[in-house]
Amino acid sequence: MNDRATRAIALISVHGDPAVEIGREEAGGQNVYVRQVGEALARQGWHVDMFTRASSSQQPKIVEHGDRCRTVRLTAGPEKFIPRQDIFDYGAQFVNSFLEFQTREKLNYFLIHTNYWISGWVGLQLRQQLAIPQIHTYHSLGAVKYQTETEIPKIGATRLKIERDCLERADCIIATSPQEKEHMRSLVSQLGNIEVIPCGTDIRRFYTIGQTEGRSHLGIPKNAKVIFYIGRFDRRKGIETLVRAIGKSSWKDDDRLQLIIGGGSRPGESDGLERERIEAIVVELKLEAKTFFPGRISDLELPLYYAAADVCVVPSHYEPFGLVAIESMASGTPVVASNVGGLQYTIVDGETGLLAPAKDVRAFAIAIDRLLNNSKLRDTLGKNARKRVEEKFSWEGVATQLEQLYLKLINQTAFN
Repeated sequence: MNDRATRAIALISVHGDPAVEIGREEAGGQNVYVRQVGEALARQGWHVDMFTRASSSQQPKIVEHGDRCRTVRLTAGPEKFIPRQDIFDYGAQFVNSFLEFQTREKLNYFLIHTNYWISGWVGLQLRQQLAIPQIHTYHSLGAVKYQTETEIPKIGATRLKIERDCLERADCIIATSPQEKEHMRSLVSQLGNIEVIPCGTDIRRFYTIGQTEGRSHLGIPKNAKVIFYIGRFDRRKGIETLVRAIGKSSWKDDDRLQLIIGGGSRPGESDGLERERIEAIVVELKLEAKTFFPGRISDLELPLYYAAADVCVVPSHYEPFGLVAIESMASGTPVVASNVGGLQYTIVDGETGLLAPAKDVRAFAIAIDRLLNNSKLRDTLGKNARKRVEEKFSWEGVATQLEQLYLKLINQTAFN
């Protein structure tokens, strides 16, 4: 018998490839979550297959991450990059490719854990055909997202229906914060099972070096005042708010100020166009000499940037959780973030970081200045932030909570 047939589970992330380099288009917090959860569960003895869509014919179809964890890239539509809003058309092909792979490999999965609404639809089909439990994590709720958009995309109605179906029909939904759970209940459905299990971070990767060493590696002057952003170039990430806040900062004309905006982009694609728009705002505000775009930042270098920064800013219009915030907190670097969604849970305002209203340029400028002007406050918040992450947001702790939920649902299915 295939060894993977024992305690085998499938994590499904159709558009978010767990094996891809973080920072590329469509590669952010969801990719990190699936990869880290998969690897942590494998360390606990599960055999984990992480399924995603092949987005290039040059990619290996299977990427091994260890003895019991691998990424499986299934063919669903053309093997090229497709924006997430267009991927749903290939959902049925993904289901068929999954079933063919399972038959070919002679595998029987005990449970499927889907991520994002497209994968949720795939999971609902597989749950019905295979009669196994489905757990779902939204990562982003259309019901919340569309509240801030003037024009809902064509796929919007389909997404909202599937999000509702997932909550009402999947065996359990994982909310990554109490705030996200409340949004599910108030905006999606009163039916269905919800458990709150947060996202995590690898606390061993961060807090290993100090600010001086981090700046030395990156060539940043010791006396610099460094504000750091890392993430996708996407309007909903609020980078414009950050840049305009720097334009109103009391440090705007100080030569020591450095604004680092990290994250990859593709020329001509949506994220490339957003980067060009942000660069134009930087020019408009005459911040070119103080603003740096290092591009995609590798996993090895990311802890250096967090350590080097005085402040990390997460100005998203909405975040169900916000992995960047806890990575920065794990590094002992305080966060200024939007007072929305899971960031209200991750960050204790005034104790582990500062919260400001989303899109409020002046409020972000005041919060950033408050930390840049007060090193004692900055150090206190940083130490408190690290302690909070250690206690609540390690991947091992997240995996243990997921394992307990998995076993409960698997046992319930076995006795039904």
